[in-house]
Amino acid sequence: MYWMITNRNIQAASFGDEFAELSFWTNNSGPVDDFKSWKGVDAGSFRTLLVAAAATFPDPLQVPPEKQKHVTFFVHGFNESWSGACRRYGAVVQNLYTGAASMGECLLFSWPSEGTAFGYLPDRSEARKSAEDFSIVLGELYDWLSAMQKLTAKSKDPAPRCRAMTSVIAHSMGNFLVENAMNVVWTRKNQPLLVSLVDQLLMVAADVDNDLFRLGEAVSHGDGEGIANLTYRVTALYSGRDSVLGMSAGLKHFGKRRLGRSGLDTTCPVPDNVWDIDCSGLIAPAIGGMEVHSAYFESPACYHLMRKILQGLDRKIINSE
Repeated sequence: MYWMITNRNIQAASFGDEFAELSFWTNNSGPVDDFKSWKGVDAGSFRTLLVAAAATFPDPLQVPPEKQKHVTFFVHGFNESWSGACRRYGAVVQNLYTGAASMGECLLFSWPSEGTAFGYLPDRSEARKSAEDFSIVLGELYDWLSAMQKLTAKSKDPAPRCRAMTSVIAHSMGNFLVENAMNVVWTRKNQPLLVSLVDQLLMVAADVDNDLFRLGEAVSHGDGEGIANLTYRVTALYSGRDSVLGMSAGLKHFGKRRLGRSGLDTTCPVPDNVWDIDCSGLIAPAIGGMEVHSAYFESPACYHLMRKILQGLDRKIINSE
């Protein structure tokens, strides 16, 4: 089953690149990029369906962590029309959330990306606007997790009330959206820390400053503070071969490198739950230029890495493979 939350408008029997109210959609069989395959539902029905799906996950007390299932948000990046975002989301589902080895359920959060190369700079402001809408989704998830935590503490039934881990896979400028959304949630909901909202955050080819976590463990108002404090583990997947982010560094932030091209700025303190991994060797040498930026989602080796990260394997084990 496919799931989608979007703040895109509807136009000509499809989704456009203008803002609209959040809407919720399900798709039982695909094709994932066909508007007619999607059925709009209200927020309450969407939540009920998702909770019911998660209730079928194995009991976390009965299986090892690497066998536990996830409810994952996929947030696409720059230069994605709705149909293009859906196809990338569909590839993620097919590789990680389908069949006997499924990681659980994956939801697409689709925002009004310009969908053209000329929209690269405007997309940054679009992502910032969409962060408020995504923060609503994350905020409701936080409230639900908090309620389940309290219910479990009061219940005499030892069975856990929530069987799903929560995770996020964000690509490119989608990471800028996630950064801003999680800062909103951190400020509004979670100071001091009460629950871990996200188990694993995969920042794929992240179009954000590589000193995002420069305040380390300090509690202040740093750009990456919401991410670091609301997430159990943050993994940045990067490649120095990424020409798109080479261009971005020159256009968007003077004097700072992109996290998805250079990895973490090691001259700054970094929280213990944040790390990076160079994926250059996992992308075929024949792929070059602008194509590297999206090649993570076409590489079996990268999907294998993503699975290991979502399974929560220790970073030393992942690096040794």
